[in-house]
Amino acid sequence: MAGKEFENESVKSKILHAAAKLFLSVGYEQATIVKIAEEAGVNRGSVIYFFKNKENIVSELVAYVLEGQFKATTEFLNSKTDDRILFYAAETTLQLYIAESSEHMREMYNVAYSLPGSSGVIYRTITGKLEHIFKEYLPDWETKDFYEREIASAGVMRNHMSVPCDMYFTMDRKVRSFLESTFLLYRVPDEKIAEAVEFVRQFPWEQIAAGVIANMLAYLESKT
Repeated sequence: MAGKEFENESVKSKILHAAAKLFLSVGYEQATIVKIAEEAGVNRGSVIYFFKNKENIVSELVAYVLEGQFKATTEFLNSKTDDRILFYAAETTLQLYIAESSEHMREMYNVAYSLPGSSGVIYRTITGKLEHIFKEYLPDWETKDFYEREIASAGVMRNHMSVPCDMYFTMDRKVRSFLESTFLLYRVPDEKIAEAVEFVRQFPWEQIAAGVIANMLAYLESKT
């Protein structure tokens, strides 16, 4: 990598790492461009030059988080199952736990699912996975059909992440509600839905979620 290109990538990574830390510590709204620049040790102009605005920063961070979810799910399901439905259930359960880990993380997910740029990243990233996973139940569907349905299922995910758990709406109930609602959108049989709900109950999701967040921050820091 040429010197200037390497330097640019290093600055971008510093900004992403600083933004992620601030989003998690003070929240998206309070993490201004000026604060991000100060945390990254760069000037405000550099943040604007590389990202233009906070929405574009979130879009890049969303890609890292989605990649981290997929990698973590692949690792802890290794040798446990190769069932696509169960894999999807595990990955989305992990996402629900990550969002529930703190109010600032919940806010970041809500922002990511609401802003045009970052939500577009989510739709495009997830559509291919949905087609791969649910094609057996919807053999006549094309990619555009899965894209349209992802817009619906993303709304289900966003709403479930937005509502904090309490003594009545526990994490177990939240996960079950999400899986049942989403799988119905893709015409998954009832017995398979029940299997998925039981399958995800066996894993230490809080621990796994904390690991995904820590790994994302460590990865971004290692790129600086």
